[in-house]
Amino acid sequence: MQTSLEPVIRVENISKSFGSLMAVGSITFDVYRGEIFGLLGPNGAGKTTALTIIEGLRCADNGSVEVLGMDVSTNAASIKARIGVQLQTTSLLPDLEAIEQVMLFSRLYGIPYDRSAAQSLLEDFDLGDKARSRPGKLSGGQKQRLAIALALVNEPEIVLLDEPTSGLDPQSRRKLWRFINDLQAHGRTIVLTTHYMEEAETLCDRVGIIDHGRLLALDTPVNLINQMDGRTTISTPALLPPIPLQEIPGVIDVFSDGEEVHIQTKDVVLVLEGLINHAKKSAVSLGNLHIRQPNLEDVFLNFTGHKIRN
Repeated sequence: MQTSLEPVIRVENISKSFGSLMAVGSITFDVYRGEIFGLLGPNGAGKTTALTIIEGLRCADNGSVEVLGMDVSTNAASIKARIGVQLQTTSLLPDLEAIEQVMLFSRLYGIPYDRSAAQSLLEDFDLGDKARSRPGKLSGGQKQRLAIALALVNEPEIVLLDEPTSGLDPQSRRKLWRFINDLQAHGRTIVLTTHYMEEAETLCDRVGIIDHGRLLALDTPVNLINQMDGRTTISTPALLPPIPLQEIPGVIDVFSDGEEVHIQTKDVVLVLEGLINHAKKSAVSLGNLHIRQPNLEDVFLNFTGHKIRN
């Protein structure tokens, strides 16, 4: 879907600390109408804290947030009526059937669904045959789809999804991606958090990379990857000392995450020759060696010096 440059969310220098822990530190970004905007980072990076501030569920220590032109700190109730929220932990009412949950949530918004309308919404998420099922009888993917369906009962303009596919198997994850794309195709703006590189690269029009509460980069996935300037990453078990590796011809940079050493280069053959010679001199085996073209994982590694922590 074609997005506009009209900001529907404006985040200006928000910060949030919990005691001595800085969860979010002075981050700023806009979200445009019709786009899928992602905050990509490991667990504990500050993604959920930032999202709950946007949702009006938590107050920032500093800074401001506007949603649909309204200040969240003074218009939380009005904003909540126009957004849909799926929380990181899917909390469904255990004793209500799926269709009853939809009908209850619609009444909470003052727009009560009859059974036919509730059934129709469930069918939109391939849950029509689960209408009479309680949460305990649903799979993880079905629970996530029901949680998103519940976030849509008020026909929101903006949908905020916190780790929507966390814990799902690859098939369920891709199925949920299709539903998220469908939401965008129907004119909704999506904001999601994720620690899955492939998810951010596949779904998002723009991605903000966040780590330790700091927004480190923000652009389209393609532009972020292009910043790597064609660098290929060679990864090998952390058996070789990283400092001598920097002296190998063709090596641009070296990162170590404690488990693997990641070498960035534009000349793979030259670096492989140097690696083999260095391994012989050090009397160690290269073991499992991986070569990959630039992706968002390399962008994250480039900005943080470590791989994303699941």
